[in-house]
Amino acid sequence: MNGTIDRALSFRLDLASRAAALAFTSNVALMVLKITVGVLTGSVAVLSDGIDSAQDAIASTFAFVSIRLASQPADEEHPYGHGKAESLAAAAQGLLIAGGAGYIIARAVERLVNHDVTIDTGPGLIALTITAAVNVAVVMYVGRAARATGSVALKADTRHLWTNVVQAAAVITALGLVAITDNVIFDPIMALALAAYLLWTAGHVFVSALSEIMDVRLPADEESLIESSLRAHESRGVRGFHDLRTRKAGRERYVDVHILVAPEMSVAECHGLCDSIVASIQASLPGSIVTIHADPGAPPGTQPGQDSSERA
Repeated sequence: MNGTIDRALSFRLDLASRAAALAFTSNVALMVLKITVGVLTGSVAVLSDGIDSAQDAIASTFAFVSIRLASQPADEEHPYGHGKAESLAAAAQGLLIAGGAGYIIARAVERLVNHDVTIDTGPGLIALTITAAVNVAVVMYVGRAARATGSVALKADTRHLWTNVVQAAAVITALGLVAITDNVIFDPIMALALAAYLLWTAGHVFVSALSEIMDVRLPADEESLIESSLRAHESRGVRGFHDLRTRKAGRERYVDVHILVAPEMSVAECHGLCDSIVASIQASLPGSIVTIHADPGAPPGTQPGQDSSERA
């Protein structure tokens, strides 16, 4: 059993690491391409997109490092493991995106004030088309890895990568309008629109990470799966449960619950029952760390499978 769990955890770690490494490599390559084209063509939208790719490279580094750190086992100084490293990395990504949006706003406003420039749209359109194609391929792979591993850092990185796809499409539109109308004002206007989108994304990423740092309970659908696992063991001796507490740290879910069992149940029987419940919850929610406290009997008026905390 332990060998199977270890292999599953190793697979998730390897998959998450490969996805983070791919995101980093693609971001660095696209950063060089877009910044070079932005400087050569004079497009503030392309240059801003290149600067955002530089942020993406830093963000992907955060994701890779945090995944490796979060995978380290618990130790004396960190008895609950290092899972929150991923949440901190996701929060840092949110702040990074917001900082990039601020820079883009400053450059776009400057271009609106001083718009007596020319933009060579051809190289920009080619570069952004390549960028969009590469980003779609990368984000699909990283997104699948995030779902398979439950990595918070990869989920944040996926959202960040999707912003690249949207940005590339938006910049292509802006450059197309500049080429058609010969009016460069579309370039800074699109840059401002991108900045607004980045600020919205930054807020979403940061709030999501903050909820885990603050130990917010698991979503209702996940807690329902836990309750279903507990009720499924009524026939084996679970008379009820109470004090169900849940939280998440990185890819790991923590579940604490008290179950009610018959007073005459032996220690060995109770231990086997708890092991079965743990296995059931982990099957529904991979990466769960479950702590069960067995209490004898059931409070008066409590039905089997009812959370006694709901009677108040």
